Amino acid sequence: MLLKLTFTQQRRVRLAQGLWLLSWLAVMSGAFIFCLGVYLKTELLRRAEVMDNTEIHVVPNLLIMVGLASIGANWVASRVCQDSLDTSRFPRWKTLLLAWFATAAFLCCLLIAVVVLSYALQGHLEESLKVGLRNGIRFYKDTDVPGRCFQKETIDRLQMEFRCCGNNNFRDWFEVQWVSNRYLDFTSKDVKDRIRSNVDGRYLLDGIPFTCCNPASPRPCIRYQLTDNSAHYNYEFQSEELNLYSRGCRQALVDYYIGILNSTGPGVLSVIFLQISVLVSLRYLQTAVEGAMALEDPEGESEGYLLEKGVKETFEEAKINVLTMLKLGQVDPSGAEESPEDESAEKSAS
Repeated sequence: MLLKLTFTQQRRVRLAQGLWLLSWLAVMSGAFIFCLGVYLKTELLRRAEVMDNTEIHVVPNLLIMVGLASIGANWVASRVCQDSLDTSRFPRWKTLLLAWFATAAFLCCLLIAVVVLSYALQGHLEESLKVGLRNGIRFYKDTDVPGRCFQKETIDRLQMEFRCCGNNNFRDWFEVQWVSNRYLDFTSKDVKDRIRSNVDGRYLLDGIPFTCCNPASPRPCIRYQLTDNSAHYNYEFQSEELNLYSRGCRQALVDYYIGILNSTGPGVLSVIFLQISVLVSLRYLQTAVEGAMALEDPEGESEGYLLEKGVKETFEEAKINVLTMLKLGQVDPSGAEESPEDESAEKSAS
């Protein structure tokens, strides 16, 4: 037997009591995982318009699913603890415990996958935001186009909330026409000249939306002719750092989401250790109680263990059981295809 321990009646009672408390702690940790998944999912959905793909959503989806499953599984574990010292009630759990152990181990594997994915998908998150923000800035002016009418509000709120400007920086606004044609006076010489000077016929400006203005600037915000020092009094383009937000929104959002994902890892790891503790403790309690019942001495000493045999032998036995179950579920094609004439011939021969 692997990691065999001897349990008296008093030790079994203490193990059951401690495991009951541990199970309810695991239930609360499952609720924490669920809430963490809902929070991350909500934050991702809030800015779905500036994301190009939804691959990162697999992390909160797994957290929500595992959180709910963990609540149910650990509630079952607490019920098992309550019935473990009652010889009339504990046997009903015997057939269900194997499925419980498989479920608990699978949940631990899923939680480990969440930790791995939260770090592995950070590169995909940055690329998704890069493409999504680029498209959001390009469609900023399309307030009359169905499906894009809220892009301006989304980008403006994003720049104000995260104190950022553009995709990489404020110069991204110089490369797109962010003023709608409905607000341009095409009789104006300046408008005509700007449109003619551009190959694509766009109205480009060395200017930015008002949401890029930094309120910490000591002077009123300069939004137009940003690179022309002579256009403004006492103005030097290279040194006016406070005039606009210098950080791009892609970097601001990446830092924000990576901060959430990085904080998710340690929290999930602590839940994994807690779940493993519940799994191991319940296995010891199960084998110890079943050992005492086999000896027909509920108050006597019994042995508790994790595996009845070695790891290799246990794996081989489990594989044989699974293969046997699969064979029982299959239909013998030779027997199924046997014709009535063959059956009658066999009967007459006998």
